[in-house]
Amino acid sequence: MLLKLDLFLNGLATVAMLMIVTVVILRVIATYANLNFFGWTYVTLRRLADPLITPVRLALMGFRVDPKFAPLVTILITLLLWWVLTEAIDGIFGTAAGVINGIARHEPVRVIGYILLGLLRLYSLILFLRIVFSWITVSRSNKVMRFLYKTTEPLLGPLRRSIRPVGMFDVSALVAFVIIWVIQFVVQAVFLH
Repeated sequence: MLLKLDLFLNGLATVAMLMIVTVVILRVIATYANLNFFGWTYVTLRRLADPLITPVRLALMGFRVDPKFAPLVTILITLLLWWVLTEAIDGIFGTAAGVINGIARHEPVRVIGYILLGLLRLYSLILFLRIVFSWITVSRSNKVMRFLYKTTEPLLGPLRRSIRPVGMFDVSALVAFVIIWVIQFVVQAVFLH
């Protein structure tokens, strides 16, 4: 049952992502094909795509980036959100299936192992989101960024203080990912052997 729900939600997310990317690509093609601005096709594509592209265009203008890149950035954001969503779905259902399997087999060690792996996978996603949000300079006064900061700073703060930047790049997040992957490997070896 969990596998079917996992596949359904991942399929739903994939269909939504493909629809958004297709609409944005068709909008770009329609713009460069010089379709009738008031024709049904162009108006329909604008109505579908502009609510997606316009906020990105405004954000790019705020960063003093040419707004003509808004469709490409919209597609990249859509792909990123799709990846995060499918990873979260797989993590939740994978953890739930492992916990249920461990309970059914009366193996509490496996249950603990799957819970730990699920939490580590979730933490990796939170860390990834913090990195992405910091690139687009989301303010720390934003509720989401505040949550991401509070959750990841206990790991990133000490790493940032002890690891010097390589050139202009802060590699503490990369080291944090390596630490999480090592802990995941240890959890698998100890609890799920």
